[in-house]
Amino acid sequence: MIKGRQVFNKISVKGGAAVFFDEVSSYWLTGFYSTDGVVIVDGAATKLCVDSRYVEAARKAKAEGRLADDTEVIPLDKGVIDAMETRINAKTVVFDSSAVTVARLETLKEKLPEFEFVPENNICGEFRMIKTPDELEKIKTAQSITDAAFGYILSYIKEDVTEREIAAELEYFVKKHGADGMAFDTIAVTGSNSSLPHGVPGDGKIVKNSFITMDFGAKYRGYCSDMTRTVVFGKADDEMKNIYATVLKAQVAGIAAAKGNVVGKDIDAVSRDIITEAGYGGNFGHSLGHSLGIEIHEPPNFSPKYDRIIPSGAVMTIEPGIYIEGKYGVRIEDMVYLNDSGCEDLTHSPKNLIEL
Repeated sequence: MIKGRQVFNKISVKGGAAVFFDEVSSYWLTGFYSTDGVVIVDGAATKLCVDSRYVEAARKAKAEGRLADDTEVIPLDKGVIDAMETRINAKTVVFDSSAVTVARLETLKEKLPEFEFVPENNICGEFRMIKTPDELEKIKTAQSITDAAFGYILSYIKEDVTEREIAAELEYFVKKHGADGMAFDTIAVTGSNSSLPHGVPGDGKIVKNSFITMDFGAKYRGYCSDMTRTVVFGKADDEMKNIYATVLKAQVAGIAAAKGNVVGKDIDAVSRDIITEAGYGGNFGHSLGHSLGIEIHEPPNFSPKYDRIIPSGAVMTIEPGIYIEGKYGVRIEDMVYLNDSGCEDLTHSPKNLIEL
């Protein structure tokens, strides 16, 4: 189904058109990324109004079939206000209250008094939860690049390499192999830094006989991937092996339980209970997983407080972890695509304990 039509059907009871100024909604609706302009949805078409910086690229994308079928490219010759005034054939205009600032709304009301502006929270959000076949293929491609990067980095890690160098090498590989860029800031931490779930790579050299946690992802044609692997540089002691085995058991169980049309907190509990029973419940502080797509963190979630149904067609991460403050940490993360009977694991990198 055309995304603009989905949105129009949702907002039509409130107004005759909807406007979007944020980059994420605009890209999701049209398939074209820009940092300015407005997208107008009125049922007849999805009108991509962009200025001279983007018009040629948008027209080329349209000609090559890379834009949504109903997208009409409109040059923004006289600015956003003029485009809305001349291109909206309605009196009531719905806007996304989660993405429009108070200042912008005041300007719209002042410059366009003929319109009644009606707020609607997160207009595209419920639709974005369920990935289209095209979106899923883009995510799979992003993950295939990410998997290849992990395979490469194992041969790169050696004595005297720093966390920052590992992160930079991952990013270089990802971009060199077809990605738009990184889906988020790469995490590559070792030693006591690995106890920080969102640790920042520094100039310290990797620590012998310690964990190295790498959390990274590619972005391909606007869609993200996300993966974490923890390896050992040197040899793991018995405690390290036990912690790793516990996290892996929790992760495998979470994947086995994951499917569409279940409550998010119920899947979280499957993995969390295993970690708690092993005595590390207090060392797993974040949620089990999140959805992703155009953004690296999107609803829905696998978390203790998420009591809503997660639909089939969602792409979710499953990423349990154990973090011993000041000592080390382990996290293992895959992406899965939910269906009615289970899920498809989109991540293909090995998860056995690797000692380098």
